Amino acid sequence: MPSSFASEVKAEIAHLDVPNQCCRVAELAALLRMGAVVTLGANKAMGLVFTTENAAVARRVLRLLKEIGDIRTTITVRRSRRLMKHNSYSVEVQRSPKVPEMLQSLGIWKEGSLNIGTDSAILRKTCCCASYLRGAFLGGGSVNRPDAQYHLELDSVSYSFADLMYKLLRHMGLPAGITERKSGYVVYLKEGDSILDFLEMVGADSAAEKFEIARNLKEVRNQVNRLVNCETANLQKSVDAAGRQLEAINRIKESGCYDGLSEILRETAEARLLNPEAPLSELGQILHVGKSGINHRMRKLLKIAEEI
Repeated sequence: MPSSFASEVKAEIAHLDVPNQCCRVAELAALLRMGAVVTLGANKAMGLVFTTENAAVARRVLRLLKEIGDIRTTITVRRSRRLMKHNSYSVEVQRSPKVPEMLQSLGIWKEGSLNIGTDSAILRKTCCCASYLRGAFLGGGSVNRPDAQYHLELDSVSYSFADLMYKLLRHMGLPAGITERKSGYVVYLKEGDSILDFLEMVGADSAAEKFEIARNLKEVRNQVNRLVNCETANLQKSVDAAGRQLEAINRIKESGCYDGLSEILRETAEARLLNPEAPLSELGQILHVGKSGINHRMRKLLKIAEEI
């Protein structure tokens, strides 16, 4: 199955080396908020299960969990039995008293309950904000291929989390929007420049370069199409005008008024009859007259035909 552009972006940023611990915490926090559920066992032992359809993202979560918390993890793959459907990868953090400590360091667990607040404690640095958005994209983001309509989005079932991402993107200077869907809430970017800035911000440099090249090609194609459409429209206008002029000249001939025309108008009419598809500029060259002059003569012939 061919990979999508979004999958390529995720594969690239999932292999980034993030040296700062604060940035790894921010990225993992957003990832878990996007795709993890808390599990409870005996004696209120707490665990986690993170599910994704992207193998690179599953490996990224597994790596970050091992780097940040002293916990036991397993990963399982559920193969899809439906045609053209992705496999499902589940990273499970086994229930342990250490899990609440880890979640507290991520800002997800606070004072004995889940924190659905702003995550402001882990978003004090610009680098951490970028890492947080990278985690959000890995966990629930998508972006159209660069030659299609510009659209990048981050999906969340939680309004508070969607609102946080919206405000964070705005804080980073990106013109984000937010809307509601049946499945939850969507934070989106719809401008080519802002999507390019986002890709560069989260570390998808190769994808950003590919996006920029495709965008330039798209703009060139659009410009060529505009020129072709304009030329076609002008050509159609010339054809339509020539048709009206021929009709007018034939009407004058049928009325018996043709011989009464001035020599200049008869000369112009004969040139049009001999060159029915020629534009006015070409007729002007034949008659050694400027385009405005030949246009003036044609208007006179049209007026005479209307009076007839």
